Amino acid sequence: MPRKPRFCPPNIPVHIIQRGNNRQICFTSNADIAAYAHWLEEAAKKYEVSIHGWVFMTNHVHLLLTPSCDKAISKLMQDIGRLYVGYFNYTYARSGTLFEGRFRSSLVQAQDYLLTCLHYIELNPVRAGMVKDPGDYRWSSYTAHGFGRDIAMWTPHSLYLSLGNDGISRQKKYRELMRENLNAGVIAKIRHCANTGLVLGTEKFRSQVQKLAGDAKSEQ
Repeated sequence: MPRKPRFCPPNIPVHIIQRGNNRQICFTSNADIAAYAHWLEEAAKKYEVSIHGWVFMTNHVHLLLTPSCDKAISKLMQDIGRLYVGYFNYTYARSGTLFEGRFRSSLVQAQDYLLTCLHYIELNPVRAGMVKDPGDYRWSSYTAHGFGRDIAMWTPHSLYLSLGNDGISRQKKYRELMRENLNAGVIAKIRHCANTGLVLGTEKFRSQVQKLAGDAKSEQ
């Protein structure tokens, strides 16, 4: 029985988690991560998807994206999966699947939750004990947000841009926000929504998404 397509409507951010199958390693070197990031950037251009945030861990990836058209997210992830898995299997003389069968996703209400979701994503290396400061981890979007690092695939979200009138003030404000600890309840909510496909947002926002989904279904 075919799987139902992901509902990722245009202009609504989506938090994506892609894990190694059975939590296995999917990046063994910086070259692996660079290859994945390259194909992510290329697919984002191809399908008109904005990349707001990311972190590449050894056995999983977090992304915060905004598509500009229907089905763009699914097409982007399919492209990355095909290209990166082919590269990984060839490089390490292996065969078979690398990632879990389907990536996990959660629509994110921008106004109230997007910066919190970025906070959660970029603190992954800290929570994992890999670094003490998120700025010490190379493979996340934190250095773009917090220090203005020029990363070609990055598209700053309008909420980030609203933090200040210029780059220096935005970066300072963002670093201040990142120093605030996320409480356990917020972390659990973000994880639960991403792992179960629930919408991360207010009841009103969830109702709006449900209406959009119903309208989309009726047009098919």
